[in-house]
Formats: sequence, structure tokens, C-alpha cells
Amino acid sequence: MAEPRTDPAADAIRSARFRREREPGWTRLEQLVKQAESSGTAAMSYGDVLALANLYRQAMNSLSAARAISMDKALLTYLEALCARAYLVVYAPQESIPGTLGRLLARGIPQAVRRSAVPLLIGFLAMLLGAFTGYALFADDPSWFFTFVPPGLSDGRTPEATAEYLRRTLFGSGERSGETFTVFASYLFSHNTQIAILIFALGVFAAVPSFVLTYYNGLILGAFAGMFVQAGLGYELLGWLSIHGVTELSAICIACAGGARLGLAVLLPGNRTRRAALHSNGPDAVKLMILAGLMLIAAALLEGFLRQLVQSTEARLAIGWGIGLCWLLWLTLAGRGAAAGP
Repeated sequence: MAEPRTDPAADAIRSARFRREREPGWTRLEQLVKQAESSGTAAMSYGDVLALANLYRQAMNSLSAARAISMDKALLTYLEALCARAYLVVYAPQESIPGTLGRLLARGIPQAVRRSAVPLLIGFLAMLLGAFTGYALFADDPSWFFTFVPPGLSDGRTPEATAEYLRRTLFGSGERSGETFTVFASYLFSHNTQIAILIFALGVFAAVPSFVLTYYNGLILGAFAGMFVQAGLGYELLGWLSIHGVTELSAICIACAGGARLGLAVLLPGNRTRRAALHSNGPDAVKLMILAGLMLIAAALLEGFLRQLVQSTEARLAIGWGIGLCWLLWLTLAGRGAAAGP
């Protein structure tokens, strides 16, 4: 059967009439879409928002009709683009990036922390057990120090070092320039972030690797503490560690908690499938990792700048634990009474 013949002139007339009858609505819709894209629907009047929704539906009807009666390609392309833009401003979330970050900080992260008591217990317990074990083994035999602490990390701070040398590593100003402080802080953040990401990522394997890596970091901490206590510098070490360690070590424990949250979903999915359990626990695990990242940024700045500039043990203790109290108040009080959110 021969295909029906089309008259290009008639098609052009039909497209022109179709467009002329509906174009004022499309033009108005395009204006409203531009307004919504630039300032958001929240800044629009009620009448404009209502017109936007109605004109979007009319444009979709026009697009369907244009496809059905084979309008010219240019008209179809215009309508498809206009309807796609209108769909985004009508149905897509209109909150800005600062607004999303604000909600994340105001309630998303604190609520995720408060829902993660067991994973957090796992993270902090791993660090504490490691530190206790490392300290006890060093006290029994100082040679354990070389088993736990990599040579590059000790930087000459070994059991054979004199008490005076160890003291200089805690209080030596080094007379570093601001540029050197910046480079040092960047290195510390990069190094600590790599550790935290590894701890978090391995948590999906039943949480065991995250626990082990955090426990190992505790072993290093315990061995260092034992060495300085043996040299009579335990109090000074506490101040040296506190100014950045309260934040940094907590961040590593929280990264472990994020990994443990995924691992527990795999290990103990309950009545759900493991996929469903991971899907349910994933958002809170990611929020814990975001929190760990924020804390590591703060710790790198504290370690790269303040620890080098503040030479008083008492001041170091006050700064470190004062900042730790601020973290605690934020995470325990923010977002209470608000609906759960990102």
C-alpha cells in the first residue's frame, strides 16, 4: 500500500496555526521558568507559582498533540526543551547548595550520630583497646615500640631517645613560616584522610577490617604514650596530643563507626535483605564519614598551626578539650525536635 502523501505547505500552515494559538502561554511559561531558575520558586508569588504549574501542564498537552499530528521538528524541539526546564523547576528540589549544607549541619549529621550509638561504641572501643594494649605491652617490653610504630612515623622519638630530646619534640617551636605551616597542615589532612577513608571503606566487610585498622592506630598511640610516660613527660604529651588529638582521634573513630554501620548491615540485616539493609544504613554511614572529614580538616589546622604556636601544656589542654566539648554539644543538641533530614 502506498504511503499517504503529505503537503509540505499544508504542514507549515498547520504548524503556524498550532503555534499561534498556544504561543502566548508558552512565552509566559518560559518567563516563569527563567524567574524560578534565577531566584527559586520560594521567591515567586502564589499566583506565579500557580500559573507555572498550570502552564506546564498545558505545555505538556501541546507537546503530546504536536507529536501526535507530526508537527515540524523545530517546534517539537522547542516544546521538549521548554517542558524539560519547566519539569525541573516544578518537581525537582529547589533548595540551593548552601541550604542543603545548612540542613546537613543543622540536623542531618547530628541526627545520624545519635542514631549510630552501637557503631560509635565500636569505633571508640577499638581505639581505646588498642591504646591500652600498646601501652601495656610497651611497659612490659619497650621493644614492642618498633613492632607497632613505623620508622617514618617515629621521627627519632624512640625508647633510646633522651628525655630532653623527647621534650624538644613536644615544645620545639621550629620557627616555621606561615607557608610551611600551610604545607604541613595540608600534608596532615591528606595523610589522615587517606586513613579515615580506608577505615570507612573496609567497614562493609562485616566491620572487622575497620575495627582492626582503628585498633592498630590505638596500638601506635599506646606505644607512644608509654614511651613519653617512661621519660616522665606523660602530662606534657597529654597536652601535645589534646590540642589536635581530641578532634583527630575522634574523627578516626567516627570513620570506623561509619564503616561499622555498613558492616553491621551486612552482618546483621535482620528481616531485610542485605541489599535493603545497606540501602537503609548507607545515608547515615556517609554522614558519619562527612563528619569525620570535617573533623580531620579542623584537626589538620590545629596540628599544623596551633600546636606549633601554643607552647603551654595548660593552654593546649584547654584548647583541645574545649573544641572537643563544642563538637559534643553540636552533635548531641543540634536537630532535636526536627524531622529527620539529610
